[in-house]
Amino acid sequence: MKYLLALALALGSVCGMAMADDATEQAQATPIEAYNYSQHLDIAHIVSISDVPNVCAVVPARMTYDDSQGHRHVLEYRVMGNGCSNG
Repeated sequence: MKYLLALALALGSVCGMAMADDATEQAQATPIEAYNYSQHLDIAHIVSISDVPNVCAVVPARMTYDDSQGHRHVLEYRVMGNGCSNG
């Protein structure tokens, strides 16, 4: 019984890693679009958003999303870092 459980867990982790690798490859193959304020975005599902660093400056950030037709997009935009204090 323990061997079956170990086998099931191992198989599940291998499948999970394969799906993660597939998503990473797909995101890397998608061209990066630069955002501008006049652009209309068709966002049906957000896949990922990059972390904003702890700096007090404007930094690039990326959002990966799927549109209503199922096409994947990577959008680069500028945000203020999280390192500024108001005091």
